[in-house]
Amino acid sequence: MLDGAALVANWQAFATCGAAEAGAAIKADGYGLGARDVLLRLAAAGCQTFYVAHWQEVPPLLPLPAGVTLSVLHGVTPDEMEAALALPAVPVLISAAQVALWRQTGRPCEAMVDTGMNRLGLAPETAADVLAGMDVAVLHSHLACTEDATHPMNAAQRVCFADVAARVPAHRYALANSAGAALGAAFHFDLIRPGIGLYGGGLLPDGRPAHTVARMVARVLQVRDVPVGASVGYGATFVAARPSRIATVALGYADGYARGLSNAGWALADGVRCPAAGRISMDLAAFDVTEAAGVAEGDWLEIPFDPEAMAQASGRTSYELLVALGQRFERLWQ
Repeated sequence: MLDGAALVANWQAFATCGAAEAGAAIKADGYGLGARDVLLRLAAAGCQTFYVAHWQEVPPLLPLPAGVTLSVLHGVTPDEMEAALALPAVPVLISAAQVALWRQTGRPCEAMVDTGMNRLGLAPETAADVLAGMDVAVLHSHLACTEDATHPMNAAQRVCFADVAARVPAHRYALANSAGAALGAAFHFDLIRPGIGLYGGGLLPDGRPAHTVARMVARVLQVRDVPVGASVGYGATFVAARPSRIATVALGYADGYARGLSNAGWALADGVRCPAAGRISMDLAAFDVTEAAGVAEGDWLEIPFDPEAMAQASGRTSYELLVALGQRFERLWQ
């Protein structure tokens, strides 16, 4: 179950945190929630600028709503040129070779400058020469250490980007991602690119936790009584310390319910918290419903999906948990 109002509220928190426009990263199928549905809801709320990583992510998003732009963060390679020229999206060029390739088209572009992350982007000292004469819609960089607001690399990257921006003409400049938006107006430039914050991970720019967007519901396949001393699941990692009622549901790590939540996750039955009992397997998970009277086969258990809480419980990141949500789920928007 997906909360469209929470998604929009998260985006609005970024859109109103300063003077910069707020776009939206919808790569990896909208961080696992469904990119087309995310795009339509955010576009209706006023978002006009969207980003994916690969060209193959573009066709499922078409047709684009009026006024919406879509850009591809990994740029364009020679074998992608045919698609890039046919699709209504713009590459974010990441290398001198990509700039030279796209220059032949005479079309506008976006470009990425590496300001210290050493991942993707043009070298800051040569960016002005490489991009000379190009119509650059947005000049980007990407911050490496925003999860630590006091990390000195944040300020160093901002200074480097401001220096490059002074030498590279562009219609707009963009540096901050979700966490970067919370670093203050000096990091916002003209455009911020929230990603995880839209989908319930991390903090909003004002310091509040992002609104949770997703929750799972899973059908109870079987309820059984487990006596004291009996185990549940692979490896016998859960042993009943009391006479227990165990509900096994149709949910597993193939659906994105992380194995790291074994004996650490929980479900809700009419508001009663029911701890995970034993290892999460590929297609099944078990929960101790002893305190939830009345749970029966065929019922549905709610599986909360606060990305940060689940990340802490599972030892994975909120990003991993969201993008791993399986395709066997029906995604229902409210």
